[in-house]
Formats: sequence, C-alpha cells, structure tokens
Amino acid sequence: MKLPERITEEEAWRQATDADTMWEAMAEWIRRLAKKILGTSRRSGNKMKGAWWWNMEVKEKVKEKKETYAAFMNRGTDEEKEISRVRYKATKKIAKKAIAIAKSKAYNRLYQKLESKEGEKEIFKLARVRERRTRDLGVVRCIKDEIVRCCLRMQKSMEVAKVLFHTPQW
Repeated sequence: MKLPERITEEEAWRQATDADTMWEAMAEWIRRLAKKILGTSRRSGNKMKGAWWWNMEVKEKVKEKKETYAAFMNRGTDEEKEISRVRYKATKKIAKKAIAIAKSKAYNRLYQKLESKEGEKEIFKLARVRERRTRDLGVVRCIKDEIVRCCLRMQKSMEVAKVLFHTPQW
C-alpha cells in the first residue's frame, strides 16, 4: 500500500470538529506511519558534551548541586525555600569552580600531549572527528525496503523510495 493511501485510510483525523484538532490528529497519524515505515534510529542516550574532562570530584560536586536544587524546589514555606536557595547557590558556585579547575587541567594535559611527537597523530584525529561532526546530516546512507533490508546503492535506494512513497517525479 502506498503512503498517500495509508494516510487517507486513517479516519480519526476526519472526525475532528475544528481545523486545529484535525491538523494535530493528521500530524500524529503521519508521524506514527513514518515511524512504522521508516523505523527509528538509536540515539546515544544522555551523553554529556565535554564529558571527557570530567573526574570523580566534578561528578560528586554536580550530584550535590542537583540534590540541593531538588531540595530547593521541593520546599514548602518561604523561609525553608530561602534557606535552601542560599544552599543551592553556594553548591552551584562550588560545582562551577570544580568544573573550571577540571577543565583547565584536562586542557593543559591535552595541549602538552599535542606538543609532543605523538601529538601530531592526535591533531589529525581531532580534526577528523571535528570534520565528521560538521558533515551534512541530510545525506541518506541507506533506505530500508519492504523486507527491511538496507539498500546501500543509490539506484536501489531511489527505486525503494519510489515504491514506498509513490513519488513519480523521481
């Protein structure tokens, strides 16, 4: 069944009383259909940027800051809230300082390493990683066909896309 036919087979969006609810129902149906047809990619989870310089001290300080923030948000009376706000601000300041120190030490180690003989290879590795991060994400690496096989060749991918999306202009 072609994509336009699958979109029109859903009757829930047609039963909406106003344009906004119809639009929301139609958009939700298209999202579900696209997820079913195309699948989803796995994300790497809750990775923090710049975590390579973190150490146990920073981890503990940030955890303590999060705990004091939770305590600050869960306080009931104004007096308790003010006391916990002051504690939170103090732990936040301590955590920021620990982060700055850890970052500074890590970057100093990195710069010393890059200045050495082995550092030449590291520079090229860093440049390659940076280039990969800036690549265009619009590049399609593969399209899955009906049997959920990944079509790597461009010609085969175009044929599968024509079948799935029924787009004669290609």
